[in-house]
Amino acid sequence: MAKRTDKAAASTRAVLRLSRDQRLAWLRLIRSENVGPATFRALVNEFGGAEAAIDALPSLSRRGGRTHDIQLCSETEAEAELARAEDLGADLVAVGEPGYPPALAHVDAPPPLLYIKGRADLAEIPIVAIVGARNGSAAGQKFTRQLASELGSEGFVIASGLARGIDTAAHRAALEQGTIAVVAGGIDIVYPPENEELQHAIGESGLLISERSPGFSPRGQDFPRRNRLISGISLGVVVVEAAERSGSLITARLAGEQGREVFAVPGSPLDPRSAGTNNLLKQGASLVTCTGDIIEVLAPILGRPPPAPAGLAAADEHVAPAPLPDILQTERKLIIGALGPSPVDIDEVIRMTGVATRKVHIVLLELDLAGRLERHGQQLVSQRL
Repeated sequence: MAKRTDKAAASTRAVLRLSRDQRLAWLRLIRSENVGPATFRALVNEFGGAEAAIDALPSLSRRGGRTHDIQLCSETEAEAELARAEDLGADLVAVGEPGYPPALAHVDAPPPLLYIKGRADLAEIPIVAIVGARNGSAAGQKFTRQLASELGSEGFVIASGLARGIDTAAHRAALEQGTIAVVAGGIDIVYPPENEELQHAIGESGLLISERSPGFSPRGQDFPRRNRLISGISLGVVVVEAAERSGSLITARLAGEQGREVFAVPGSPLDPRSAGTNNLLKQGASLVTCTGDIIEVLAPILGRPPPAPAGLAAADEHVAPAPLPDILQTERKLIIGALGPSPVDIDEVIRMTGVATRKVHIVLLELDLAGRLERHGQQLVSQRL
């Protein structure tokens, strides 16, 4: 069933192709201090390209109240990172380029760059994520293998996070037909250690994805970011087993926020590993007792091409950006005064202050680069405390 969408997927591929110099500039910008995906997009669109944005970072951060120099990623550092990736056989792909998962390009503030290793074509095929408990039960892992194998036979690619338990069972069952592992650290960092052989196999016959630099060891806060990518590349997320407080539930929540389908496998109320999945069902997740339950929900989506993603300037780095407008101190105070600890929509800040849209966005960039602004997605911002 999923095979019907191959032509549709191909027709939605963007034609963006960065030159090597542009790729290095994008890498330098996203690796610079206080620049996340949302800030990256705002900077590139404001200044017409990554190089011009990098040049503007020091002055913008000072105008935002920063008292010491912002740390910029140097050309030497970016070149070294790319060289390490090339030695590993990994490619650095930009949003919109072939190899970048099309579904991920449509989420709010997608990573501008990803490292991929393996079969890039798997990113273009409809993807279903299967996640669950690291201490998954024997029955849960058996059902996971069944789902992964049968979905693979139907033309779907199986994605997961290469964790112990349910994730590992899903990857192993789907390896022959196609599986994608999204890792929280660098593409060469193996976690957990016992999955070294599996990670190597996925890098050869499946696809490894990471937004982190080679050699980066994941920290606790990096796993929710990984979970956001797992749900973002997928049409839907299937949770097989999950305790009440589980990373798998974070993936399910993110999937809902991204407009993805959320599926849950019911379990015994006496098993704490089923508490999270049973709660998902109470909240409206689709019930899964067989592979057909998943296919039935996804069938209407498969033939529907996604909307075009929000524009990100491919950028002619040789064109000078428009000069920044003069911003009065009274205007800056109005914008800062409209912010507080609770997230507020940027459009509401513009309406409330009466300051020109471009000026508001520039002041927000200044505050962001100075470390004084928190971006929450969906155009929501707040003061960083």
